[in-house]
This record gives sequence, structure tokens and C-alpha cells, in this order.
Amino acid sequence: MKLSIFTTLGEKMRWHQARQSLLAENVANAETPGYRGRDLKAFDLDDPRASSRAGISTATTQPRHIAANSASPGAHGAQRMASFEITPSGNGVTLEDEMMKMTTNMMDYQAATTLYQKSVRILRTALGRQA
Repeated sequence: MKLSIFTTLGEKMRWHQARQSLLAENVANAETPGYRGRDLKAFDLDDPRASSRAGISTATTQPRHIAANSASPGAHGAQRMASFEITPSGNGVTLEDEMMKMTTNMMDYQAATTLYQKSVRILRTALGRQA
């Protein structure tokens, strides 16, 4: 039996995990010349493709780049960020902005996990078991 609250919260938590992975890549490449940051499109409950598991892969464009494997952020629509600040080396990542996004993402993930845990407790109580 699948309950929509658990399915939705599970997908939301996977979205936050994939976004954290992309944001970590942005922070790691904050000094890489020519690197443009990426982010996920906003989580949409009405998107029928939200549960797809299509993946993306990163590619090294210079011999000194390190290949990174993401935790399937493509399932949620990874896209390049619109950068307003670009360094002379062509890098479009602002470290302060990325750290703020990571903190916000982490707090939203924790809220989703708390809601998931409370929903499990309510269900267990309804079934007559100790919460």
C-alpha cells in the first residue's frame, strides 16, 4: 500500500539530496576557470516526470579537471545557473551564494525528514502500536 504523503516526501528528500550534490560540485569548482554553476529546477509536486530516474553524467573538459559522479540530479532537471558575477577567468560561481543555498537546502531536507518521521508515528498510533 503506497501512501501519497510518503511517496511525495521521499521524492522531495531525493530532490534535496541531488541538489546538495550539485551545490557541492559548484563549491568544489569555485576556482575552476570557465566553470559555470548548476542548480536543479524547483521541486514541483504537479510535475508527472518528478519520479523519473533519468541520470546525467559530468564530463571533464580539460585534462586537469576531476571527474565527478552525481547522485542522479538529472532526474530533477539540472540546469545551468544564471550568474550575474563572472570572474575574469570565466568562473560564474559565487561561493557565498552557494553556501547560503546549501544551508537552505539542508534545512528544507531536515524539515521533510521530520515531517516523514511524524507521519510514520501518526500511522503507527492509528494502527494501535506504540509511537
